[in-house]
Amino acid sequence: MAKKAISTPQNKRLNTEHLRLPVTDKDLPRHIVNGYMRYDYFEKYSEGGSAILEECLDKNLGRIVLMKRLHPHLQEVETERKRFLREARVTALIQHPGTVPVYEISRDNQGQIYFTMKKLEGENLREILLGIVAHDPYYVEKYPLKTLIEILVQVGQAVAFAHTRGVIHRDLKPANVLVGGFGEVMVLDWGLAKVWNAEDTDVTDEIPEKDHISLELTRAGNRCGTPLYMSPEQASGKTDRVDVRSDVYSLGSMLYEILTHENLVWGTTKEDVLEKILNQDALAPRKRAPQRRIPPELDSICYRAIQRDPKKRYPNLVDMVEDLRAYLLHESVSAHTYSPWERFLNWQQRNPVITVGLASAFLGILITLILQVVFE
Repeated sequence: MAKKAISTPQNKRLNTEHLRLPVTDKDLPRHIVNGYMRYDYFEKYSEGGSAILEECLDKNLGRIVLMKRLHPHLQEVETERKRFLREARVTALIQHPGTVPVYEISRDNQGQIYFTMKKLEGENLREILLGIVAHDPYYVEKYPLKTLIEILVQVGQAVAFAHTRGVIHRDLKPANVLVGGFGEVMVLDWGLAKVWNAEDTDVTDEIPEKDHISLELTRAGNRCGTPLYMSPEQASGKTDRVDVRSDVYSLGSMLYEILTHENLVWGTTKEDVLEKILNQDALAPRKRAPQRRIPPELDSICYRAIQRDPKKRYPNLVDMVEDLRAYLLHESVSAHTYSPWERFLNWQQRNPVITVGLASAFLGILITLILQVVFE
């Protein structure tokens, strides 16, 4: 079946117009077309190193979906095919509000594997952070620090849920977090996920490393993940040491970038980055960027998450998320040691009405005493 190109105006119309009766009440043919034949009006959406995404119309439901498939020259590469199938099934099996709904996995009329999923609208966290660093008024106003922490909380909750299913993401980074226009947050790209295996082996971890790979791209090979956000145990290539604390480290690295507006590690080559991850202790956010006036509680949360030694990090994402939520609620953060003044400020922010009442009473007493002195 030949593909039909769908124009951008039509695509926008299908996604943004109100639903109408001719679409919702259209009769269903007696002979239903399923599988690849149910899709039409293909248009390229995006393209990566291993796969291509296309928008297409699901004729049975009348909605636009995304179809993902490997590039033709990678369809028979075992490791790429396994990653692709794993991404589809892991995403489908982790049924959480923070993951993308997968609709179908099958083969097209050329025998190529594809899967379809919900088309998401929004912008990824990397775009947001770049906009904030560039002092773009739109991003600065829409995404204050509190909102960014709330986004991280949703990311942490989604990945923590995956951990309960025996899945480690291994490639958490801002580009893999999509933020929708109504506050929804989705964790994308589970192609490098580590899934529990009774034999503790994984063919996708055993292929040789590729050369000349950009620091900002997900790397294939026995070091799975993106170098700038990779945990030390991932950077070492020892996949048997990778557990949920690796995702803790990556989320901490994202928090570091939010707080300091700088990457946790940086280098001109991937070897330089990996060497720093393995051998260089991280500088606490408040020391790295004192001009940013980073809240001490967030500094403590971040610093604990990015420790080189996994034993010194949060033992799981649930604990880290709880600390982030505690910060948002002005409650005690387990990673932070409070001074008496900080505890008072937290109490005052949790109890604004009582604080105002006490302040008013104190002011009233003070005025009364002053008046008594004046008129005596």
